[in-house]
Amino acid sequence: MSFHFEEATLRGLAERHRHSYAISQPFPHVVLDDFLPPDVLEAVLAEFPSPAQSAWRRYDQDTERKLAITDDELMGDATRHLLAEFSGHAFVVFLEVLTGIEGVIPDPHFRGGGLHQIERGGFLKIHADFNVYDRLRLDRRINVLLYLNMDWREEYGGHFELWDASTMSQCGRILPTFNRCVIFNTTDTSYHGHPEPLTCPTGWTRKSLALYYYTNGRPEHEQADPHGTLFRQRADERDTKGSGVKAVVRRYVPPVVLDVAAKARARKRTRN
Repeated sequence: MSFHFEEATLRGLAERHRHSYAISQPFPHVVLDDFLPPDVLEAVLAEFPSPAQSAWRRYDQDTERKLAITDDELMGDATRHLLAEFSGHAFVVFLEVLTGIEGVIPDPHFRGGGLHQIERGGFLKIHADFNVYDRLRLDRRINVLLYLNMDWREEYGGHFELWDASTMSQCGRILPTFNRCVIFNTTDTSYHGHPEPLTCPTGWTRKSLALYYYTNGRPEHEQADPHGTLFRQRADERDTKGSGVKAVVRRYVPPVVLDVAAKARARKRTRN
C-alpha cells in the first residue's frame, strides 16, 4: 500500500480548523468529511473482519454492546499500514497543531481502540473515557474516530452524540458515514457515546477505527485521580430505569457528586 500522510497537507488542514476546534461545544472537537482517499479506506473495509470471526472481543453489558479488536496481528495488511500512519510523525504533528496540545504520543497497543464494530441492537452508553493509561504512565488527551460505513442512512441510527456534562443534555449528533473523521479532546467532562440501539438492516454493522493519544501530564485544570470509563445516565434512562433509593439519589444528588462516586467505582474496577 503506497498511501502516506503528508505533513504539509495535514498542517494546512489543522490550521484551517484549529480555531473552530477550540471553541466547539460542549468540548473541543471537529468533524472532517472525506478525510482519506476513498480507495485507502475501501481497502480497509474489504478486509474488515465479520462479526462471526473469532478475532473479536465481545462486550455485552448494560452500558455497552459492541465488538473490538486491539491486536494488530489479527488485522489485515491495509489496516495495519493505515494504523501505523496514524501513529507517525505527520499525523501527530497534525493533532498538535489542530488541538494546541503539545507532546502528543500515540498508543502502539491500541488499548480500548483499534477496530470497533456494532451489530444491530448494539450501543455504547454516554460516558467519559478513562484518563490515565497505566502501562504507558501517560494521560489520555485526544480521541480520533474514523467511520467505514458506506451508504449509511439516517434511519439506521448509530449517531455519535456529544453531551454537556453539567446539564446532561445532548449538544451534537453525528451520523457515522463512510470516511468521516471525528476528533475531540478527552477529559473528565467530554461525555459522548452511541446510546440508542442500532437499527440498521440485519447483517449490517457500524464499523470504525478508534485511536487514542496521550501526553506526559495535562493542564492543572484538567487533572483528576486515575479512573476508568465514567458512564452517566440520561434523564429518560433515570426516569424509566431508576427505582427506590437509587432513583431518589439520581434525581436529587448533584451531577458533580455522582461523578465523584463514579470515579471511585472506576478506580476500584481498575485496581481489580
